[in-house]
Amino acid sequence: MALWGGRFQEPTNEDLRKLNDSLPYDRRMAKQDIQGSIAYAKALGLAELLSPDEVDHMVAGLSQVLTEFEDGSMQFSANDEDIHTAVERRLTELIGSVGGKLHTGRSRNDQVATDFRLWVMQGIEQMNHAIRQLQHALIEQSQQQLTTLIPGYTHLQLAQPITVAHWLMSFFWMLERDRDRLRDAHRRTSSLPLGSGALSGNVFNIDRQFLAGELGFASLCQNSLDAVSDRDFVAETLFGFSMVGVHLSRLAEDIILYSNPAFGFVRLNDRYSTGSSLMPQKRNADPMELARGKSGRLIGNLTGLLTTLKGLPSGYNKDLQEDKEAIFDSTDTLLQLLPVVTAIVQTLQLNQVAMQEALDETMLATEIADYLVHKGLPFREAHHASGQIVLYAETHQCNLSAIPLEVYQEVSALFESDVFDLFDYHLAVAKRTASGGTAPSAVQQQLEQALACLVGDW
Repeated sequence: MALWGGRFQEPTNEDLRKLNDSLPYDRRMAKQDIQGSIAYAKALGLAELLSPDEVDHMVAGLSQVLTEFEDGSMQFSANDEDIHTAVERRLTELIGSVGGKLHTGRSRNDQVATDFRLWVMQGIEQMNHAIRQLQHALIEQSQQQLTTLIPGYTHLQLAQPITVAHWLMSFFWMLERDRDRLRDAHRRTSSLPLGSGALSGNVFNIDRQFLAGELGFASLCQNSLDAVSDRDFVAETLFGFSMVGVHLSRLAEDIILYSNPAFGFVRLNDRYSTGSSLMPQKRNADPMELARGKSGRLIGNLTGLLTTLKGLPSGYNKDLQEDKEAIFDSTDTLLQLLPVVTAIVQTLQLNQVAMQEALDETMLATEIADYLVHKGLPFREAHHASGQIVLYAETHQCNLSAIPLEVYQEVSALFESDVFDLFDYHLAVAKRTASGGTAPSAVQQQLEQALACLVGDW
């Protein structure tokens, strides 16, 4: 029997029923729905709306329903339009008409909002754990590559030499911001709507602080009208998940480029590479391409929900049923993707020879400018002088270190023979000792700070 059909004379149209029913996807919230119902049954007991025996029977019945969900024996009825209907229907079958008292003062509006917040909080916690695993993998690889050099790029053009560890750790800090965003979203999600009724509150003096404590919420939603319709927490979580996807996509793009034979910097383990059905020689970084592609899916889920929310009037509206599939899909997508990306980072093979050979002395042009600055020349003049040296090297097709000293001195009398000491990539990298720099000593500090970020639950 539907939870709402008493005032209607005709049954619901079958096509409308199929459109309206959400059980095919919201059944995922069975555990959260039962947890919320157990807490609410206890609150009804505290409010003396249920006797102690009725509370015990209701809690036992709900526990049995949860067991049936967990062991797969739960049988759904054709009239179960959503998970809330299914749970209440099965509870009544188990304990009789007293099960009909469970919904006293409660609306599906505050019920589903509570279930959904519980589910999202759990999803954020799972995501935090999965991201941490990837961060650990980045740290472990970085610890082995503190002094290994790789070209650094801006505009995808050769820029300055950096260490592999510095490159890898750049993604650690992206992910750390993601975890910080998700922690913040978790805090705001952890606000209890239960006890708000359909929109105007609960008339039976239900103890909402008790409910919050039972269910692990940190605070109470302060306005019942807002509580049943607020989906900010979903949008924020989807944004957080989308940013994780964007950062994974950026890592993927680097690995796709660097694994291309034209670069040859990295090689994916055989277990995380794919081939071609036609060309036997192919070795494709398909998992990374999927990571890059799925970021669009994550962004699409966020955009879809925001579009749904933007025109809603106050209170609960059925449009909000569209909130769940987006977050379910984004959660599933990332929890499937993150372990694969983590394993790729853990098993990534780095070709130090190829990376060393890709370094070009023009990447040390800034060293020349800095040299002149140390001699007292204003940076803008030093920059211009260094550019003239680079132009000479390009024109004469030679390395910067092969240019005669007299040519340097024609550009600036400040050049001395020690200018040739600049053309050491490791020395250039080692100079970047300021906090956050690429020098091995600075990266070691990064690693220590990164490990400290991973201590504790978050």
